[in-house]
Amino acid sequence: MAVVSSDGVTSRSWRDVVGTLARLGLAAVWLVSGAIKAADPMQTWAAVHAYQVLPPSAVELVAAVLPWFELALGVLLLIGLGVRHIAVISGLVLLAFMAGVTQAWARGLSIDCGCFGGGGAVDPDKTSYGTELLRDTGFLVLAAWLIIRPRTLFALENVLTRGTDPDPGGGGT
Repeated sequence: MAVVSSDGVTSRSWRDVVGTLARLGLAAVWLVSGAIKAADPMQTWAAVHAYQVLPPSAVELVAAVLPWFELALGVLLLIGLGVRHIAVISGLVLLAFMAGVTQAWARGLSIDCGCFGGGGAVDPDKTSYGTELLRDTGFLVLAAWLIIRPRTLFALENVLTRGTDPDPGGGGT
């Protein structure tokens, strides 16, 4: 139950706004990265291959599926369906991406992550692993917020679960 403060604003409203911004921000990440990858399948293949962790058949599969998987995550977040579940999946995918970047950095590979287009081998002075990991940590924070408190404004699941609270107790706060 929402509590009204002295200024007339409910205690849940600011969290709903933050959650909505987190949901839409993470949706934008997946939609943009997925669209860029889908638009250039050969570059996506080069980016996946550059990590040197998958056998050729798996590189083909990941490069073919990843853009559409990212787009699906983005659409589901955009419309607000299964927010907590999609946030968990997003967090796991982001952790996998971060592990890939970390292992490339640790192994001394000189690659562009291919997260938002590009990808593949680059000159050693063109790598930006620290920045990529910091950026992905920010995306992971968005996913974590939605895992802890999936209630957001303008979400389809609000309509589908009318009368039930998808976030009983307000996320523990």
